[in-house]
Amino acid sequence: MNIISVIMPIYNTDEFLEQSIYSVLNQTYQDFELILINDGSDDDCKKIIDHFKTVDQRIKAYHFKKRVGVGSARNFGIDKSSGAFVYFLDSDDFLKNNTLELLLENINDHKFITGCHKGAHLSDAADNDVEENKSQPEIEIYKKEKFNLFRNNSALNCLFNLDFIRDNNIRFSEKVEIYSDLLLIISALANVTEVPYVEEAIYYKRERNDPITNPSLMQTSMESRIINFTSIYNDIKERYTNKEISSFIDYQFLNFYRQSIVQYFNINKNVDSVFSALVKVTKRVDSKILRKHPFITRKEINTIKQNNIELFKRVNLRHHRIRKLKTALKGRTKLYIQLYRALFLRMPIKKDTIVFESFLGKSYSDSPKYIYEYMIEKNMNYNYIWIFNKKKKIPGNAIQVKRFSLKYYYYLARAKYWVTNSRMPKSLNKRKDNIYLQTWHGTPLKTLVFDMKDVYSADPAYKKNFYQQSRRWDYLSSTNEYSSNIFRRAFKYEKEMLEFGYPRNDILYNSNTKHDILKLKNKMNLPTNKKVVLYAPTWRDDEFYSRGKYKFTLKLDLERLKNKLGNEYIVLLRMHYFIASQLDITGFEGFVYNFSHYDDIAELYLVSDILITDYSSVFFDYANLKRPILFYTYDLEKYRDKLRGFYIDMEKEVPGPLLMNTNEVIDAILNIDEVSNHYQDRYNSFYDKFCQWDDGNATERTVKVVFNQ
Repeated sequence: MNIISVIMPIYNTDEFLEQSIYSVLNQTYQDFELILINDGSDDDCKKIIDHFKTVDQRIKAYHFKKRVGVGSARNFGIDKSSGAFVYFLDSDDFLKNNTLELLLENINDHKFITGCHKGAHLSDAADNDVEENKSQPEIEIYKKEKFNLFRNNSALNCLFNLDFIRDNNIRFSEKVEIYSDLLLIISALANVTEVPYVEEAIYYKRERNDPITNPSLMQTSMESRIINFTSIYNDIKERYTNKEISSFIDYQFLNFYRQSIVQYFNINKNVDSVFSALVKVTKRVDSKILRKHPFITRKEINTIKQNNIELFKRVNLRHHRIRKLKTALKGRTKLYIQLYRALFLRMPIKKDTIVFESFLGKSYSDSPKYIYEYMIEKNMNYNYIWIFNKKKKIPGNAIQVKRFSLKYYYYLARAKYWVTNSRMPKSLNKRKDNIYLQTWHGTPLKTLVFDMKDVYSADPAYKKNFYQQSRRWDYLSSTNEYSSNIFRRAFKYEKEMLEFGYPRNDILYNSNTKHDILKLKNKMNLPTNKKVVLYAPTWRDDEFYSRGKYKFTLKLDLERLKNKLGNEYIVLLRMHYFIASQLDITGFEGFVYNFSHYDDIAELYLVSDILITDYSSVFFDYANLKRPILFYTYDLEKYRDKLRGFYIDMEKEVPGPLLMNTNEVIDAILNIDEVSNHYQDRYNSFYDKFCQWDDGNATERTVKVVFNQ
C-alpha cells in the first residue's frame, strides 16, 4: 500500500494546531500515518496532541522535553516513518482536502513531486473543501537545467519517495533553525533530473497575524535570517559543486538579497553585524549569474566582495536615496512623506506647538477636544494645530490643517506634542524630543490587539502595525483599573499610564444640568417635548467587501418603533463612520434623526434619556450619567464567539437587558422604569467598577502631567 507518512513538528502553535491536524484527517486520500512531534511545546499543545492520538489510530505522537529545532524534529520524523512516501506539514498551516491525493496520483516514477503554496489566515481553514473539478490536473515538469526556476525552495508541499530519501541520506540541516529545509530540497534536486509540479495540489501557508508574541520562523529578525541563510548557503556550496545546484543556491541568495536584505540595510547601522557573513557568501557567487542582475545589485555585491564596509555603506546609501527619490516621484503623498523624513524632521522642534487629531481627522471631538478647550480657556501659551479632513468651526485661534496635506507633514514633524485618540500612520517617524499623548477612545469590551486570537478585519497585518505604531506613545489615558490592566497586556504598553479618567467624560459631570441639556437640544434642532432614545451600535469587523468598501444592514425596525413610540419618543442614530453615509431615513422625518456625522457623541449622551447599544464601548461612558441602557444583541453568539470575544460576561455584568429583536426593544422602552429597577443593583456595581476615576477633572489632571502646567 502507498501509505504516506505526514510529519508535523509542533512548537507552541496551539491556536492553529487543531485546524492543521483536521486538514490531514479530512484528506480524500486516507492511507496515511500522521506523526506529531512535540518539539518542547507548552502544555496546551501537549493536550491537543494527546487528545488526537486517542481518537485516530493513524496518529503517532512523540514528546520532546526540550526544543531541538525544526530540522532535528523533521529528521526524527523521517526515522520513525513507515510509509512508502513522506510529506512535511507545519503545525500552523493546512491543506486543501485533495492535496495528498493529487500528489500521489501524479508522482508516478519520480522521486518527488511538489505543489502550489498559497497564503491564508486562520479563518480560511474552515473553507478549504475540494472544488468540483473532474478534469485532469496539468503537470509541469522542471528539468535539471532549469532548477533555478523551481517554484518551491521549501520541503513543504513536496511528496517524497521515502526509500529515495533514505538511500541518499537526504536530511534537514540541524545547524540552523531557519532555512533548514534548503539542505534537504537541494540534496533531493542533486539526485534527480526532473521534478513534476501540480498547480491544483494546494498547501495553505499561514500568514500569522502576531509576529510579535508568537512569530513564525520567517517572522524572526532579519539579522537571524541572514545569518542562518549564509550558514546554509556555505554548507551547500561545500557539499555540492555541480553547476545546477550551484546556480540554484546562487539565485536563491541573490533573490533574498534584492527582496529582503537591501531593505534591511536601509538603516546603515544594521550592516555591521552581518557584513562578514555576507563577504564569505558573495565571494562564492557565480559572476555569470550575478551579471544577469541589475547594475545596482552587481555594484553592491562586488563592493561586499572587497570586504570594504565603509565603501559598501556609501554605495548602499546612494542606492536608497535613488529608491526614495523614485518613490517620491510616484505620487503627491509619497513626495510629502519623503519631504517629512528628509527635510522637515531635520528642522528644529517647536517646543510650544501642539498637534491635535480626533478619529483620523473626521471630527472635532473626544478627549483631544476637551484638552484643547481647557488649555485655551486657561490661556496657556501654545501654538495649536488641529488636523481635519474638512474645515471645522471651532473655538480659539488654532491653525486647521488638512490631513495628508504638505502642512500636515510639516507640523507633525516640527511639533513637540501630538495629542490623538487613535493611531498615527506608520509613515510618520517620531523624533526623539516629541511627546505623544494617546488618549484612546473607550473602555474595552471587545478583545484588543494581542488578546485577539485571529483578526477578521480588512488588515491582516493589524497586530504588527499596531505594535509598531503604539511604540511611539509616551502617555496613555485610562478611565479605570480594569482598562489599565488590559491596555498593559493587549497593547504591550510599558510607559506612563494616566489613570485620571477620560477628559471626554468631564462634560458628563460638569454639564449634566437641565439648562445645559436644553441648550444642546436647541443647538441640535431637537423637539424639547419628547424623550430621546440614542441608538449607537458598534462596527462589526467582518462587514466589509474589501479594504475601504463596507457592508451595512440596519437590524432595528424603524417603522415598528415609530408606530409604538412615536408619540412620546424620538430616536437618534449614531452609526460607525464606515457606514454612516449609507443610512437612509427617508419617511421617518420628525421621529428618526441621523447624528452619525455629529462630532461629539458626549453631547448626544447628555440629551438622551435612554441608550440602546450592543458591543460598543459607549455604554461604559454613558453609565456615568446613571441613565437606562438597553443592549440590542441580536448576533451575540457570533460576535462573542467568532469575531472578537469579550472581556466581561455580558449576560451577567452589563447594566441592562440583552434584547434579541425589535419587539423586545419596544417592550423594554415602554416599561423602562420597571426595567431600570430590575437592573439597579447590577448598575450600581457596574458604575463602581468602570466609572471609578471619572469625576469631571480628568482634563485638568492630564494637562498638568503632560504639559507641566
